[in-house]
This record gives sequence, C-alpha cells and structure tokens, in this order.
Amino acid sequence: MKAMVLAAGRGTRMGALSDRMPKPLVPVAGVSLLRRILTHLGSAGVTSTVVNVHHLADQIEDHLADDIAKGAVAVSDERGLLLETGGGVKKALPLLGEAPFFVINSDALWVDGEAAALDRLAEAFDLGIMDVLLLLVPTEEALGYDGKGDFIPEDGGDGPVPIVFRGAADHAPVMFGGVQIVKPEMYEDTPEGAWSNVEVFRKAADAGRLYGLVHTGHWMHVGTPEAIEEAEAKLASLGES
Repeated sequence: MKAMVLAAGRGTRMGALSDRMPKPLVPVAGVSLLRRILTHLGSAGVTSTVVNVHHLADQIEDHLADDIAKGAVAVSDERGLLLETGGGVKKALPLLGEAPFFVINSDALWVDGEAAALDRLAEAFDLGIMDVLLLLVPTEEALGYDGKGDFIPEDGGDGPVPIVFRGAADHAPVMFGGVQIVKPEMYEDTPEGAWSNVEVFRKAADAGRLYGLVHTGHWMHVGTPEAIEEAEAKLASLGES
C-alpha cells in the first residue's frame, strides 16, 4: 500500500508557533509529528508516501530531503492554492496509484496497542464491502480533543463495523482519529479546488460502505501549544519517547 500525509494546513491554532514552523514539524518529545507518522508507515511496510505542502513548504521539503532523495517520499505541491483534505488527495492521485491507500492527518499522534494500528487497518480493509475504513478513537479517551464525537458504530466485536455520522445526536461514542484507508475511486466525480474529505466519508456512508475500526492503543490530537505538553506528558507516562 501507498500513503498520503496531509501536511499542507496552516495550523492556526498553534498561534505564533505556526508563523515560524509548519505544524507537521512541531516536535513532541524531540520528534516531529511528521517523522512519527513516517516511522509508523515504515513499520507497516509502506515504502511510498506522498506529503502535500503549502504553508512554509520549504521547511517540510528540507525536513524530508533524505526521504525524497531515496524515493520514499514524493511531494504534492499546493503552494499556489491550499486544497483542503479532499482536494489535496485528489490532486495527489497520480502519485498514489490505483489501489486503496492510507491517508493520515499530520496532527494525529498515536501509540499502538498490542497490534499496530496501520497493520490492523490494512488487514481489516475489505474491498467487497468497504469504500472507506476509518481509525476510530473512543471520544472520552481522545487526549486533546474537546468535541462531541463524530460517528455512531453498529454493535460489534473487535473488528471493523459499519458507522454512521453523529447527525443530530448530542454525543457520539467515537471520533475520527485522522487515519484512514480509502479507495481512489471515491475521488471520481468530485469537485475541483478546495474541499473536505468529509464529503468522501458521506459518499461512502450513503452507500453503506463507511466502516470504522476502534484504536486499541493511545491517541493524542496535537493542535495547540498546550496539547504539545499534554502529549509529552502522556508519552512519558507510557514510557514512550
């Protein structure tokens, strides 16, 4: 499988820090968010990753210089126009091939449980019944997340289950953890320009082909300076670095 890391956003919630550093390069316990994701991908056997760039793009390209030189990373350049998550993936499709691929938000930081999250997703993805498979996190356990949750899953065991949007419900038991597997065909007949991957999720849900798999380890959203400190404290408590 190939992968795409969404690294083009401005990261405005980081405040003044985002004026001098793109959020994917923010260090948590001395390691950038982007490098942590690439390490997970490498452990899962992914040898070809696309990273999109816009805000302070030169810094990200410099950070990835060795990976680019080795052919492990390709850059999708959005300097001219920030395309958001859906438009960004659509632009990068020629680099991603014709098979399902990972898409990962650059501000997601996770620690695996007994089995690696990316391996679990890859093993669970079933072309026969799924168009999109999302990594889900129990809403109450998501460090750095203050929302009401995103999805309501069907009752099931430890495997993947169909999910629907929270809709008018006041609260949902799980939220999207920023990691997914998606079929490239889901970007056919989608708009040009900037738009959100949520539209792909809705398309899959309408067809009954949106599934989720609950993460069995720890998950942190690193979107603010305060969240950096929280994530570092959590990693230290787990004996992680």
